[in-house]
Amino acid sequence: MNIGKRLQELRKAHGLSQRELAARAGLTNGTISLIEQNKTSPSVASLKSLLDAIPMSIAEFFANLEEEPQPTYFYKADEFIEIAPQSDGPAVSLRQLGNASTHALQILDETYPPLADTGPQSLSHTGEEAGIVISGEIEITVADQVKVLKAGEGYLFDSRLPHRFRNISDAPCKIISACTPPTF
Repeated sequence: MNIGKRLQELRKAHGLSQRELAARAGLTNGTISLIEQNKTSPSVASLKSLLDAIPMSIAEFFANLEEEPQPTYFYKADEFIEIAPQSDGPAVSLRQLGNASTHALQILDETYPPLADTGPQSLSHTGEEAGIVISGEIEITVADQVKVLKAGEGYLFDSRLPHRFRNISDAPCKIISACTPPTF
C-alpha cells in the first residue's frame, strides 16, 4: 500500500502545501515530506492527526487505497483456465489463456483424446475461429465440408457456420486455436 502517495494526492486535492498540512496536524513539514516519499511510515496517531487536518476518517483513507491491479501478460501452463464443455465419451480439454472476458481475442490450448468429439450437435456462434494442429490429427466439419488435418495444418472459418471437431484416430490431438470475439 502506498500511503505516502495517497496522502500526497489528498493534500494536493485539498490545496494544501506540506507546511500547511504540517501546521494543521501539529507535525513538521519534514515529517510530511518523509511520509509522502515513503521514507517513513506514520504512526496511527500521526496518521489520525493528518487526516483530521484534511478532514477524512482513517476508514475513508484506506477504503480508496487499493492499488490498481497490474495487468497480466504472461501465464504458466498451470494458470490456464479449463473451460471445456463436457460431452459423452472421452473429455475434450479446452484450456483458455487468461481471462477472455477482458479481451477481444480468445486463445485455447485444445486436447482431443482418441475418439473425443465436440458432440453430435454442430457448434455455431458469432465470430471467427482459427487453429493449428500441433500433434495428432483431427476431423473438422465446417458447413458441408469435412477435412482431416494433421500436425502443421490449420483452419480458419466464420464461426457462424455449423462446425464440429472429432478425433477419429487412436492418438491424442493437440491444437492451439483462437476465437474472436471470445465464445465461452
